[in-house]
Amino acid sequence: MASTCDSLIEDIEDMVSFSDPTPQERQSIRKSIIPRSRKKKELMCNEELQADSLIPGTQKIWMKTWGCSHNSSDGEYMAGQLAASGYKMTDDPTEADLWLLNSCTVKNPAEDHFRNSIKKAQEQEKKVVVAGCVPQAQPRMDYLKGLSIIGVQQIDRVVEVVDEAVKGHSVRLLGQKKDGGRRLGGARLDLPKIRRNPLIEIISINTGCLNACTYCKTKHARGDLASYPIEELVERARQSFQEGVCEIWLTSEDTGAYGRDIGTDLPTLLWRLVEEIPEGAMLRLGMTNPPYILEHLEEMAKILNHPRVYAFLHVPVQSASDSVLMDMKREYCIDDFKRVVDFLKERVPGVTIATDIICGFPGETEEDFQETIDLVKCYRFPSLFINQFYPRPGTPAAKMEQVPAHVKKQRTKELSQLFHSYNPYDHKVGERQHVLVTEESFDAQYYVSHNKFYEQVLVPKRAEFKGKMIEVDIYEAGKHFMRGQPVEDSKPFTPSIAAPLQKGEVSGLMQEQIANGIQGPASMPSSSILLMGSYSLDKEVLKKLGIGLTLAAAVLAFIVEKLF
Repeated sequence: MASTCDSLIEDIEDMVSFSDPTPQERQSIRKSIIPRSRKKKELMCNEELQADSLIPGTQKIWMKTWGCSHNSSDGEYMAGQLAASGYKMTDDPTEADLWLLNSCTVKNPAEDHFRNSIKKAQEQEKKVVVAGCVPQAQPRMDYLKGLSIIGVQQIDRVVEVVDEAVKGHSVRLLGQKKDGGRRLGGARLDLPKIRRNPLIEIISINTGCLNACTYCKTKHARGDLASYPIEELVERARQSFQEGVCEIWLTSEDTGAYGRDIGTDLPTLLWRLVEEIPEGAMLRLGMTNPPYILEHLEEMAKILNHPRVYAFLHVPVQSASDSVLMDMKREYCIDDFKRVVDFLKERVPGVTIATDIICGFPGETEEDFQETIDLVKCYRFPSLFINQFYPRPGTPAAKMEQVPAHVKKQRTKELSQLFHSYNPYDHKVGERQHVLVTEESFDAQYYVSHNKFYEQVLVPKRAEFKGKMIEVDIYEAGKHFMRGQPVEDSKPFTPSIAAPLQKGEVSGLMQEQIANGIQGPASMPSSSILLMGSYSLDKEVLKKLGIGLTLAAAVLAFIVEKLF
């Protein structure tokens, strides 16, 4: 049977039927066709790029820091590096994708808060990275299993650790920084940072200490003394002042021991720093133990009398009993402490001496404790940090015979009552003082300022006072503060040589670029990138030329602005 497809088609054109339009007719029809326009999808100006949540650098991070000013400085550096890398730092833990918890190991309560925060973060399914002295000293604790850790000397690598934690990986960096076998003070001082208070720069001058106190867990984390070179510290101070800072805090586990490992000392550093402090700006010294300040008393008195240095020193005594001090391995006797205090009070009129006392150290008798009570009655310290003894795991004191808990509690209460029985500032009512305004009070009702002796003076909350040196009349005194009324015909003095950074703004980005070599944007002409490359500066070259990084940064910023 014949098929309908039996006839062969030799070419495609053979399929054209007689009813199809001719080529001429097709051309005529094409001219009358109006093409339909395709609507382009409009990108709303407020539309955000939706990135994969696992891409590092796109997340929000909440950071919590416990403990001393050294820990606070570490926290500021970590926040600055993360922000410079693209992460967004937030004050709201609930909206954060990752919690960075910077711990303190001095007392049990601080570690308890740290442990509870880890548990809370995990319950909320947050990523967690831990830092500070607790994980450095005891990284194998059960509650730290599976968590990423940043060691106290590895804070310059916080971005690497957070990047990996965001991906779900666990990274632990706990090593020490060394140069030719010598232990270094820690991460570079010119790293980006976000200052908690843009008016105050916290500079760690050394890490670790030379002591081996039997109750101290911090030694396990921070280790032996390692000091930063004077030039690096001076350069950091210069940069801070050029970013609008008007107050510098020097911090470490023991500032008095500074430089013993690198052939210098604390007074040498302080005299160099004093040269950099603008008029009206102030320098505050950190904690120093009695043994290492004894040999520098003459120079320290001169420095504390300097108009740009607070006449303030924090010298922890811990106990007034020589037998207890011996059990603590404090390496001084109570007469050494008294010598420091008496000498400074004589040579620095009005000086503020702050101290610490531990109540209920193992083996402390009633007679030992009474000696401590007598010491406080004698000196009436205006600032006294009272701590009930807590045995820290792994310390020699934890293995000693403990004072009963109720006795420790009673002694702490008795000493606290004594401290609150006197008002150290009553005699200052009626004085006229110059004060530097740097903070806001906790109740947000006043600005907080400090006089030459680092005594707290509350002043009216006027915007024109922030970051200024003003003159006030003291009209009221409390236990921990005074209130001052601004003198009417006195004008506020601005100590800052530049406008301060905004709260949350990253410090030191230009210095970071100089240290690493500037990279131009992808859109920048190659000739311009080469020109910028020729201005990449080496720290050693700058040092030989006598040019600081801050000055070099300013020059480079000017060049970049003109070129691009």
